[in-house]
Amino acid sequence: MTDNFKNLFSIQGKTALVTGGSRGIGEMIAAGFLSQGAKVYISSRKADTCQATAERLSQTYGGECIALPADLSKLSGVESLAAQLAAHEAKLDILVNNAGASWGAPLDQFPEVGWDKVMDTNVKGVFFLTQKLLPLLRAAGQGASPARVINIGSIDGIKSSAFDAFSYGASKAAVHHLTRFMATHLTKERILFNAIAPGPFPTWMLSTGVGFGGETEGVDWDKVGQSNPSGRVGTAQDIAGLAIFLCSRAGEYVVGQTIACDGGVVGTA
Repeated sequence: MTDNFKNLFSIQGKTALVTGGSRGIGEMIAAGFLSQGAKVYISSRKADTCQATAERLSQTYGGECIALPADLSKLSGVESLAAQLAAHEAKLDILVNNAGASWGAPLDQFPEVGWDKVMDTNVKGVFFLTQKLLPLLRAAGQGASPARVINIGSIDGIKSSAFDAFSYGASKAAVHHLTRFMATHLTKERILFNAIAPGPFPTWMLSTGVGFGGETEGVDWDKVGQSNPSGRVGTAQDIAGLAIFLCSRAGEYVVGQTIACDGGVVGTA
C-alpha cells in the first residue's frame, strides 16, 4: 500500500468563519486561511473596523474575505450572525470561535459586570453560535472532509495569570472543557472540535495588560518576549499554522484536545 501525502496540509477551497476576526489572533488566523486558498468570513462588533479589515486582508492575501459584523455577547447578535452566514452559504467547513473579552480589577473590587460581560462573550457566545451554525457544519461534514470547530481558549485557562482577570481565566477554562463536551456529542457527526490555548501574542488585549495602551505597532514586544521560554512573543505564522494544521487532512485525527501555542509557558513550567 502506498500512502498519499499529497495536499496533506491543504485547506484550499474550504469556507471558514473567524469570529473576532478584525484584529489580533482572529485576524492572524483569517490571514493564514486566506493565504492557503480558503474563503473567509470575519465577524466583529464594530462594523466599520470589520469591513476595513476584510478589505485589507482580501487585497493583501487574495481570495475572498467578507465582513459579517455582530455582537456575540448577546444572543440576538449570535442569531444575526448565523442568519447572515446562512444567507451566503449552504455549508461551513471551519468555525473559529475567537471573539472574546477580558476584564481586570482587584479581587476585592471585581464587579459583576466584569464577570457577566466576559462569560457572556467567551462562553455563552461560543456555545450558542456553534449551536446555531450546526446545520451548516453538519452539511459540510457530509463531504469528503469533516467540518472543524476551533475554540480559542488561553493559557490563562490552564494556569494562573499574573493579571487580575478572574473571569477571563475562568471563562477560558470553561471553553477548554466545553470543547471536549462538544467533541463527545458531535465527532460521530463528522464535526471535529479542538481548542487552541494561546500564550503571549502581539494583540490589543495583551497590549493593554502590559502597559502599551492597546498599541500593537511601534512598541517593545521583544521585552515582553524575554520572559517566555522561547524568548519571544508569538507570530501570525505560529497561530495560523496550528489552525491550518487542525483544519487540514493532517489534523483530522486530532479531536477534543486543547493545544497550548505559547512558546513553552505551560509545557516547561
